[in-house]
Amino acid sequence: MAEAPAGDNAPPRSVINVSSILGLVTAAPLGGASYAASKAGLLGLTRELAGQWGGSGTRVNALAPGWFRTEMTADLFGDERSSRWVERNTLLRRGGDAHELDGALLFLASDASSYCTGQILTVDGGWTAR
Repeated sequence: MAEAPAGDNAPPRSVINVSSILGLVTAAPLGGASYAASKAGLLGLTRELAGQWGGSGTRVNALAPGWFRTEMTADLFGDERSSRWVERNTLLRRGGDAHELDGALLFLASDASSYCTGQILTVDGGWTAR
């Protein structure tokens, strides 16, 4: 495993791992165990690296997006039944648009999150709050 650079004069560093809510909760009946396992593993790695690199001033956090309209989810949102399933199970009753991740990413990358490390920031329209 690579080590984060150390030193008192080093500038603050921020690592942002992009995971998914599927690393936290199930998407049954859609399936996708290997995807869920990889995203859950990334959340564990985030916490572990936060512990290992915190002393050097490197912050390590994760972003866990919910259902966003992307190239990867085009089939899901293109299917009326699946799209309704997302809308019905998301508290905001819609999928997200990619630009709605901008604020969360800027927060994690900036000094606004200077005292945050090992955290998972979920941006999911309320999916995990149900």
